[in-house]
Amino acid sequence: MGMDQGSWKWAVQSQVAQLGYRNWIVIAESSFPAHSRHGVRQVPAPVEITEALDYVLFSLERTENVRPNLYVSRELRSVENDFAPGIDDLRKKLESALHGHTPTELDHQSLLTLVEDANRSFDVLVIRTQTALPYSSVFIELQPGYWDADSEARLRERIEHERLQKLVRP
Repeated sequence: MGMDQGSWKWAVQSQVAQLGYRNWIVIAESSFPAHSRHGVRQVPAPVEITEALDYVLFSLERTENVRPNLYVSRELRSVENDFAPGIDDLRKKLESALHGHTPTELDHQSLLTLVEDANRSFDVLVIRTQTALPYSSVFIELQPGYWDADSEARLRERIEHERLQKLVRP
């Protein structure tokens, strides 16, 4: 690969600084489909998924402007260790690598579709790890750190309320 141990971390640092709201980071297993599409940046990382996830979340926690929304494949919980040796261990390590975040489970195909849709308008960073286990990729959608979905919903409600008030009052 020709990438030294630390250069993927440098790539993550510079990307995290640039990535904003609605961008995605995929911490991918080694066979994740390669995208040649504009706006998809791929960084090879000579580590396992859990180590890359831990580092990315650590980097995101140090920035104020975005919050991570995490997704994992629903299939991950059903993969058997007999067919994918090491998957039980990965699931255990994932617990601590998630830094207390509770990921949303969606089926794998839906996650790929979400990332593809996002890529039509937003950048996607794919960190390709050395993990060779099915359905082990972790998908991170970046949300504004200073503004969450609840705040947005309240704002929309208020705007609508004010609009209705104006309609009632001549």
